[in-house]
Amino acid sequence: MDESPTPDFRQSIAETAANILLEIEAVHIRPEEPFTFTSGRLSPVYVDCRKIISFPRARKKLMEMGVELLAQRAGFEQFDAVAGGETAGIPFAAWIADLLGLPMLYIRKKPKGFGRNARIEGSFEDGARILLVEDLATDGGSKLSFIDAIREAGGEVAHCFVVFHYGNFPESTASMKEKGVDLHGLCTWWDVLAAAEKRGFTQAQLAEVRQFLRDPDGWAASRETIET
Repeated sequence: MDESPTPDFRQSIAETAANILLEIEAVHIRPEEPFTFTSGRLSPVYVDCRKIISFPRARKKLMEMGVELLAQRAGFEQFDAVAGGETAGIPFAAWIADLLGLPMLYIRKKPKGFGRNARIEGSFEDGARILLVEDLATDGGSKLSFIDAIREAGGEVAHCFVVFHYGNFPESTASMKEKGVDLHGLCTWWDVLAAAEKRGFTQAQLAEVRQFLRDPDGWAASRETIET
């Protein structure tokens, strides 16, 4: 099933998710002191999805919406197990697996180096259809490694769910499409910006974020020039 959600359905989920992330202060906008991603990219924004684990009502709603979105985009009986990527994806995978009534696995970033030297913990049969779950997606790099690990272990993966998708790195969806995997996220920075305008962020801050979203590399280059 590859039917996309209706615009109203998708918009409703995106607005609710964006407002939840703002309410629990998982969203950080700091153009005057940029964040540095693991990849080395500079960014005026950062989303800390790990905060969700401490807010039971918020996380329950987000996970329920995730299951609704997956049912719309993938189907109701398309998965045999749910796998979380180490470490941030593990709790979200557990909650999604519970809601779907499916076994849960987790994937190490690297083999543990002893015993079975496995990257995937848990049990599944060859050919099992596995849903990959992570907290968020920026440029998609770490997801590709997890996808490879699932396939090398004999599983199939065609869908990846994240709570938050930055939405301004085309390579994040393109690289996963090349792997035959669809990326599903509850909301993007564009959704958060729309909600943030009603929550007291300054127009100057929001303008910086829009500039970053339209041209992340250009924005980072301009900041590096200012700092030097």
